[in-house]
Amino acid sequence: MRDDGTPEHPNGPGCPADRSDDTPSTDRTTASSPPDGGSRRTRRLRGVMNHRARLVVATGAACCLGLVGVSQIDFGAADRTTKPAPTAEIAERAALGAASRGLARPSTAEPSTTAPSTAPATPGASPSATAKPKPKVTVKRKPKPRRIVPVAGLNRTQMDNATKIVRAGREMGVPRRGLVIAVATAMQESTLLNYASGVLPESQNYPHQAIGWDHDSVGLFQQRPSSGWGTVAELMDPEYATRAFLSALQEIPGWQDLPLSIAAQAVQISAFPDAYAQHEWNASTVVAEILG
Repeated sequence: MRDDGTPEHPNGPGCPADRSDDTPSTDRTTASSPPDGGSRRTRRLRGVMNHRARLVVATGAACCLGLVGVSQIDFGAADRTTKPAPTAEIAERAALGAASRGLARPSTAEPSTTAPSTAPATPGASPSATAKPKPKVTVKRKPKPRRIVPVAGLNRTQMDNATKIVRAGREMGVPRRGLVIAVATAMQESTLLNYASGVLPESQNYPHQAIGWDHDSVGLFQQRPSSGWGTVAELMDPEYATRAFLSALQEIPGWQDLPLSIAAQAVQISAFPDAYAQHEWNASTVVAEILG
């Protein structure tokens, strides 16, 4: 109360509600401020205080959340660093690492931007020419000569001599009829054996299969050197003796149409002219086997 007995204004100066530690001294000492202005300042101050309090609370909450997150990160890192890896996992990782190191690493070089060369590989070769595969060379094997077997009761030596007669006549171009006449004549004269002569010791110096004593007659056709058929060396050669006989046969007019004995006798002038005919069938069989 005042000294005059009037009670003080509840909102007047010096009221506890009007005092505040945050109120500037100029506000407290200003006695001319209206009562309602003080209440507005009070409300404003309270709003400021509430805003600051909310900022403090929000800041504190943010700090707490940050500390919690940091602590969790630290705890996780510590847990990861302290927890040992299983032995099997370590071995597997080591094996995978070694395998990956053994693989060829891809080249990191940049691809070339230059166009590929179109120059020919060899000097003088055309760029457009392509290598053609070489054709396969097939080597034709020569057919093996047919083995001629003895026929008509002949042995191997006799059959070989008959083959020499037929081949020599074929080289001369003599027809089949002349070959049969030549083989039949040799069958009668020498039984298809190459004879040497006991009268001519020289004839025994050449290959022979038998020795005869009929004058100087030698060879498959028993031709005499003294009669002009040839030398001893020539007549002891079966091919030469055959050519000499067939050359004389071809000089006889119409020899192909003559009976075998007459044609052979015209060449040989034998003392037994009819003896040649008996060998015609066997001679034909032998020639057929040789000619195939």
